[in-house]
Amino acid sequence: MRETTGAKSFKIITLIVLTLFTVVPLYVMITTAIKPLGDVQDNFTWIPTTITFQPFIDMWSTVPLGRYFINSLVVCTVATVFSLIIATFAAYGVSRWNFKGKSTFTTAVLSTQMFPGVLFLLPLFLIFTNLGNTLGIQLVGSWLGLIITYLTFTLPFSIWMLAGYFETIPRELDEAAMVDGSGPMGALFRVILPSARPGLVAVGIYSFMTAWGEVLFASVMTNGLGSTLAVGLQQYSTQTNVYWNQVMAASLVVSIPVVAAFLIVQRQFVAGLTAGAVK
Repeated sequence: MRETTGAKSFKIITLIVLTLFTVVPLYVMITTAIKPLGDVQDNFTWIPTTITFQPFIDMWSTVPLGRYFINSLVVCTVATVFSLIIATFAAYGVSRWNFKGKSTFTTAVLSTQMFPGVLFLLPLFLIFTNLGNTLGIQLVGSWLGLIITYLTFTLPFSIWMLAGYFETIPRELDEAAMVDGSGPMGALFRVILPSARPGLVAVGIYSFMTAWGEVLFASVMTNGLGSTLAVGLQQYSTQTNVYWNQVMAASLVVSIPVVAAFLIVQRQFVAGLTAGAVK
């Protein structure tokens, strides 16, 4: 069927509006980052009258941005690795074996995504505080506590998506591997994981991006020089001034790792999301 002129026009208008919603904020961010602070605090102008790259230099000394960058990189990477490992084994068990309570387990895992994260903030904080008082394990204000926190809301979706992706892989491959002498774990590592690379990439990017941009839990579970980037960016706002040009410059810089990673593996990311969602 041929598209009508009205339908084609509607698609074009929709694409233009969505593009504007994406491009205009990015343009304002870039132009603000290359303006002197006085111009930023003055009346807004779409075209900068003075261009300077000093904010990209000053942003490293105004706050310890490099330290916050390392904190976020370590926390997000470790959380992503553990999310992949745990979700892989859980999803493999769900997709390959029938066990009592399987339906309840999968429903419970997916239902956790219906609740806003703020509901878990106080319970997790109290649990971590009591563990610290009882066992001496310092979770509040440490990387470990933040990593565990991120796992609580990245794991459910990761398990669900990987389980759906594993279901698309024929079980005959498992059987062929076992005939060759591999056990269940051998079949997982030699057959399933190589075939599930797009799904693993999708889960890894999802986990990393979720942790990288998270603010609420990071602001409660970390403090001082142990803070992450999302929290550290708030320090450009002082009692007397807000360094908007440095905030925009820092926001652009800290977005580079996520954007670069997404562009590199975007095809596998889309393939993994599609396959997992279909099942």
